Amino acid sequence: MHKSFVVSAIAAVFSVSAQAASLPGDTASGKKLYQANCTSCHNDSVHTRKDHTVKNLQGLTDQIHNCEHMTDVKLEKNQVNDLVKYLNETFYKFK
Repeated sequence: MHKSFVVSAIAAVFSVSAQAASLPGDTASGKKLYQANCTSCHNDSVHTRKDHTVKNLQGLTDQIHNCEHMTDVKLEKNQVNDLVKYLNETFYKFK
C-alpha cells in the first residue's frame, strides 16, 4: 500500500508540472511584454500580496484583458498567452 501511495504522489507532481508546461505561450516573450507594458503601472508586489484577486488561470487572463482596456494597449492572443505563461510560472503557479 505504501508503494502505491508513493507512485500516486510522484504521478501527481508530474501531472501538475505537465499541466503548467502545457500552457500555450512563451515565458521569455511574456517577460519582455510584462517589462514593456506592465511595470509602468505596478511592480511585482501586485502578484505576491496576500490579498490579490486573481485566483486561477482564467482570472489571470481576465485581469490581463482588464489591464489592456485600462491602458489602451491591444495585445494579440499569442501575447496574452505569453503573459499568462510568464506570470503563472513566475508568481502564481496555478494548475
